[in-house]
Amino acid sequence: MSGILYVVGTPIGNLSDFSPRAIETLESVDFIAAEDTRVTMKILNHFGIKKPQVSYYEHNLREKGEQIIQRLLSGESCAIVTDAGMPCISDPGEDLVRLCAEHQIPTVVVPGPSAVISALAVSGLSTSRFAFEGFLTTNRKRRYEHLEKIKDDDRTLIFYEAPHKLRDTLDDLMKVLGDRRISLCRELTKIHEEVLRTTVSGAQQYYRDNPPKGEFVLVVEGAPETQAQQSYTLEQAIDMARELRQQGFSATDAAKQAAQTTGFKKNEIYKGIL
Repeated sequence: MSGILYVVGTPIGNLSDFSPRAIETLESVDFIAAEDTRVTMKILNHFGIKKPQVSYYEHNLREKGEQIIQRLLSGESCAIVTDAGMPCISDPGEDLVRLCAEHQIPTVVVPGPSAVISALAVSGLSTSRFAFEGFLTTNRKRRYEHLEKIKDDDRTLIFYEAPHKLRDTLDDLMKVLGDRRISLCRELTKIHEEVLRTTVSGAQQYYRDNPPKGEFVLVVEGAPETQAQQSYTLEQAIDMARELRQQGFSATDAAKQAAQTTGFKKNEIYKGIL
């Protein structure tokens, strides 16, 4: 009979958020699969839990995943944890749960804090329907393509972002999604927790004057049901296409993307950038 994989949520900052059930689970399993064993060790030491760990992260998930599966099939039980929050959400634990499903290994969730849901709850924006988009890629072409796909989505949009990329992301949100309401949540449940409720343009201005610090969750207002066309000049549309060209788009694709955003004809923009 196979063992059980427990998907255990850990605190996103404040250790007091760790549930009694989560502590009991970590004390009862045979071993713990951790994204970063050094981070998890701090939690284990704080609660006096002594269990062996195996490192399981993005760059070793195939090799270690198979090893963990074999141990589970032999009857051992395992808890998977991430550095902070719920495993399997923008996290390699997703792959381990998939492997368990393929091998018919029971999987039990032990819920815990989630930065996504916590940020949404305090955002002041609509919570009835939302879409979690994870981290935007650093590839500018694919990033624009991603934002273009969701710009007309009327659900509240949620992103993760690192401090060193925040300003660029705000610029891209402004260019593609327009000046919407946004809630920027950082260091949730920690000493320097901050929730800034503003607009995209307001956030651009604020973080020009205040260097971003800490990990961010961005909660962005969804598109209106009938999104009004933004007011652009042809010159602005051509400038947008030129910038896309510099980021690797072909002239045709750059003109097409700029046309979709600004409402001008693709041929007009294409002629302008040649």
